[in-house]
Amino acid sequence: MLTCGIGWIIVSELHSSRFQARYFSDIASRLKFNQENGISSAIRFPKNGPYDERLGYSKIPEYTKRLTAHGFAVSEQARMSPTLFNLQLPPIYPEKDQAGLDLLDSKQQSLYSARSPERVYANFDAIPKLLTDTLLFIEDKELLDTRYPTRNPAVNWSRLDRAVFDHAMRAFNPSHDAPGASTLATQIEKYRHSPEGRTTSAKEKLLQMESASIRAYMYGENNMLNRRQTVVAYLNTVPLTAKAGYGEINGLGDGMWVWYGRGFTEFNDLLKSGKKEVRREQLRRMAETYKQALSLMIAQRRPSYYLREGAPSLMQMTNNHLRLLCASGIISPALQNAALPLTLRLNQGPVTEQVASFVSRKASTLLRTDLSSLLRIPRLYDLDRVDLTVNTTLDGNTQRAVTAMLRQMREPTGAKAAELYGHNMLSAGDNPGRLSYSFTLFERGADANLLRVQTDNLDQPFDINNGARLNLGSTAKLRTLITYLEIITQLHKSYSAMSKDDLGKVQVDRHDVLSNWALEYFAENPHCSLSDALEAAMVRTYSGNPSEAFFTGGGLQKFENFLPEENGRIMTVREGFQQSVNLVFVRLMRDIVRYYEFKTPSASIQRLADAISSDATTQSEPSEASTNSVRQAALSRFADKEGREFLVQFYKKYKGKTDDEAEQILIDGVRAQPKRLSILFRSLEPDADFQHFTAFMREHLPEAKLSEQNLKTLYDKFGVDKYSLNDRGYLAGIHPLELWLVSYLRHNPKAKLSQAVEASRDQRQEVYAWLFKTHNKKTQESRINQMLELEAFQEIAVDWHHLGYPFESLTPSYASALGASGDRPAALAELMGIIVNKGMLMPVRKLQSLLFAQGTPYETHFVHTPAAGVRVLPEEVTEIVHRALIGVVQDGTGVRLKNGFTQKDGRVIEIGGKTGTGDQRFVTYAPNGSLIESRAVNRSATFVFAIGDRFFGTVTAYVHEPYAADYEFTSSLTVQLLKSLIPALQPIVAQSSDANSVQKPRQNPLINVKFEDGKNVAR
Repeated sequence: MLTCGIGWIIVSELHSSRFQARYFSDIASRLKFNQENGISSAIRFPKNGPYDERLGYSKIPEYTKRLTAHGFAVSEQARMSPTLFNLQLPPIYPEKDQAGLDLLDSKQQSLYSARSPERVYANFDAIPKLLTDTLLFIEDKELLDTRYPTRNPAVNWSRLDRAVFDHAMRAFNPSHDAPGASTLATQIEKYRHSPEGRTTSAKEKLLQMESASIRAYMYGENNMLNRRQTVVAYLNTVPLTAKAGYGEINGLGDGMWVWYGRGFTEFNDLLKSGKKEVRREQLRRMAETYKQALSLMIAQRRPSYYLREGAPSLMQMTNNHLRLLCASGIISPALQNAALPLTLRLNQGPVTEQVASFVSRKASTLLRTDLSSLLRIPRLYDLDRVDLTVNTTLDGNTQRAVTAMLRQMREPTGAKAAELYGHNMLSAGDNPGRLSYSFTLFERGADANLLRVQTDNLDQPFDINNGARLNLGSTAKLRTLITYLEIITQLHKSYSAMSKDDLGKVQVDRHDVLSNWALEYFAENPHCSLSDALEAAMVRTYSGNPSEAFFTGGGLQKFENFLPEENGRIMTVREGFQQSVNLVFVRLMRDIVRYYEFKTPSASIQRLADAISSDATTQSEPSEASTNSVRQAALSRFADKEGREFLVQFYKKYKGKTDDEAEQILIDGVRAQPKRLSILFRSLEPDADFQHFTAFMREHLPEAKLSEQNLKTLYDKFGVDKYSLNDRGYLAGIHPLELWLVSYLRHNPKAKLSQAVEASRDQRQEVYAWLFKTHNKKTQESRINQMLELEAFQEIAVDWHHLGYPFESLTPSYASALGASGDRPAALAELMGIIVNKGMLMPVRKLQSLLFAQGTPYETHFVHTPAAGVRVLPEEVTEIVHRALIGVVQDGTGVRLKNGFTQKDGRVIEIGGKTGTGDQRFVTYAPNGSLIESRAVNRSATFVFAIGDRFFGTVTAYVHEPYAADYEFTSSLTVQLLKSLIPALQPIVAQSSDANSVQKPRQNPLINVKFEDGKNVAR
């Protein structure tokens, strides 16, 4: 009797699993987790498994390190119960069939959403019964048997017994077929959480069964609901290999679409007709769809084989299953007969999905790129599959509205509606579809600048705001003006507290106009405030006369004003900025350069050289040897000291740069001309053959159309044996020591500064030796001037870079004040942010918070906690510049925007900005200096703006070769473009602007100007 009783209990347990249900449900009831503030000490993350890796769960610790290093902090994190934390299995919880990346705007509205898998069943009732019955017949007939509501779905004893027997037989007969014993529940555990989704050992199989058993009883001993959900999870997530153009395929819905081109709704509607009587054509379609779905259920056993080279075997197995299913009553004879003759045609080519245009998803692509870099997830494909929700700072409604308007402006009707046709804008025959427009808007926040809108109408991945070095024309006058006011600030610090007598004793070179002006001004205005000095500097006057030729950039250059009526005027710096007068800023840049020239190391060498030369002419013949000795000794000391200083500067500039990065910095710092780039390459790679030289030249001068003979001439002419280091630097327009150091680091990448200094001993002497060769005074003077100018522009570049200028060097020419050195719209927006923030460089915030693994035991919240802002300009300077920018809109080149934005109560919000027109050309000169060709490469117009005290950004119009030469628009186009966007921007501006943004009467300080000895002296 006892034996019978024990036997009965065993048999009953095998069918009902009552004891297992009680045991596993008790464990499951203690697997809890909850959210609490701060970093959790009771959390563990999975180490492997395709599911955990794809959704990013296993990498949350790595993401945490990277995010905390970039200004993010954990604000909340899950706490696991002791049972869940100590469980020697992957954490068990209600897992997601579908997850992915969500980007939300500042109002929690969706900007972008990616889901993997894309096509899933929401619940059990959504699955066609025919599909469920077929799956259970193939994989797990007893799964939904309602006679045993507590049965453990992780174990099918009959299949397990058969599998044990078959594996035992394989020991005697290796060819014996041994199918697995996995139920649907254990299969899910395998492909989700086992290493590489495989069962590698008996131990691994037992772990899968244990996890599946506990998971089956998460909602209690009666697990019928959970077993139904197992069917849903399996159909939603079963792996069906991968495909080019799509990637990893999970779930029957995605599998039907990728492998057979079946839409999810279509194939489910067809299968839901089930065993109903249908017409012949509909039966054929249903049979085809059913056979395709059946083939994928079979293919999951070896998907990478059956869905590729094993397709014939898959066809045969599918037909065999059709006969078995019909014999078992799962499908009707009519469906079987209709399906058997049909051929399975798997899509073997790459998937070509129809995706939204780059324009409509430009902002989301940029944000995803930022996230990819932040988390070090190389591919956007992988990022889209991470279970992550990101709150961004973008204003979705404004983003969409601006994007839509920019797209409309590519059509003539849209451009006309925006009033983009007219004087200095588009002409009647211009095609607006060739123009690209970009727009960026930031809002000043309490601790960061918040990106609100970033878009363009360029239907390509390229980002105009951040991705190009554009000639943005007169926007460079804004940088020049700030540099000028910074110099006045330095002079105020040096001289404002000195007495008139002490100021009279200060010796400065007569060519240093700014220092001389400061000495006179502070002598007449002792102890004046910085604001007063800056205002006085703004009313210094310059001529707009274009007739003067300027020696700059290695030769004589002439400049023109945009409007001829400006040519004969004398105007203040403020007026020149307001009206964007070129010659005013060329002359202002000359004064800036001269100020720095007399602060550079070479200036002291030049003064010494002049003194020695002067002494030598006054001494008698017998003392010539002594004079030469003094000259050489002085030269050696100065060359060593000053050359060392420049070498330190250049070493900091190039330290850590790759060869390609260093090379590009050099290229960016010179005019892209064949001669200069030839010298650069031959200096960096003196042993490179002609083939490598040709590849370099064609890559960096694709417009030049250089013949092989031209290239051969350049290659031979500019070898390192043809010119000294000093001559090569002079001809290329690069400081010789900079050229030498880049070459040295290329061949000695691990060299320390001390090693570079030691290796450059002879080169430092050589660089300055020519200053004392007086046999050709004119040549000497020319070279001295160019050296001084190069060094001055090195200093100016440091100033500009400090304020966000995106490139390491400037073109050493007064034309840099007019945009010759290039810029980026995003960098101009950063500069405007400094002005709006009253001299503080604030961090940019695009991502407010990140939420990983929501609703799981791994849930982790991050919030952005940016570093404090850094003061980079005195507040007095930004106040003066801001008023000057407002003047551009009130009475200058941006006047069409006057009174454009208003508060909700109708009060006007002040707008300030700076216009700029860039006409970038490829220029070819003959050996004698005459112009051979001037071809427009691109044309751009930019307006960098501030709206009130909170909003700022840029708007840019751009057209590239070969169409650039067909357009003559100026920055009037971008000013009008911004005006046309006012309806889209008005809601966010009016809602967020504070009382300080309201227009106030501008108070111009009372400064009387009189002329003494031809100089203007502000009082």
